[in-house]
Amino acid sequence: MDSAFLSSIPQAVAIWLIIVLLLAVAAATVSIPRVLTEPTPDAAERQRYADEVAVAAAQAAVAAERRRTEWESAQSAVDEAWISYEKADLACRRIASAGAYPLMSRRRKPGENVDRQRYLHRAASELCRSQDLSIDMLNDVFAHRGWNPRLHPVQQEAVLAQAARAHRMAVWRDAVDRERAAWRGMEAAGETLAGLRAEAMAAPLRVDVPEQADQQWWADQWTTAEFPAAA
Repeated sequence: MDSAFLSSIPQAVAIWLIIVLLLAVAAATVSIPRVLTEPTPDAAERQRYADEVAVAAAQAAVAAERRRTEWESAQSAVDEAWISYEKADLACRRIASAGAYPLMSRRRKPGENVDRQRYLHRAASELCRSQDLSIDMLNDVFAHRGWNPRLHPVQQEAVLAQAARAHRMAVWRDAVDRERAAWRGMEAAGETLAGLRAEAMAAPLRVDVPEQADQQWWADQWTTAEFPAAA
């Protein structure tokens, strides 16, 4: 009977060792998913950053499209302004050619100066309505600042045509400046969009736990104290 009891001791020890080993494996199995799957504060912060970058990239895309539309509109304005200048230049040349012959000098009739002044005011108003003269230029005409209301209508027409050509050239130059500014704005918006898109693609890759942190976790799980001592 004593021999039977003594022979059962190794079996009991083996069973207890198996039970302890199974408990250790179960504990390790339960702890591994928790550590690897539960987001750490750093991981949550990285995820929040990735989401913010994605939203910023979407907003930058809208802004870039708006900048492009503004540039296309400014470019069209440049083309239209140049066409208007060419028309004003052609009219100025035509009037200059028609007025190449000198006018006959004669005594003016009573009230003729008033008629010439009215003609100047009426012709300048028509040019202003067609945007061939600016409001400031029209005010100068009515105030006779730099304008001679006593000139013959043929001479006034030539002077008005020259003023219209100069105004159209100024409008074209302003349109060119706006187009260049719009181009710079479009380029800046494109660079911002490209940078945010690159960051938006890279940010999700940094959400997972880094490899260094993963290796540290395994080192914490298997310390040197747990390794069997060398024989």
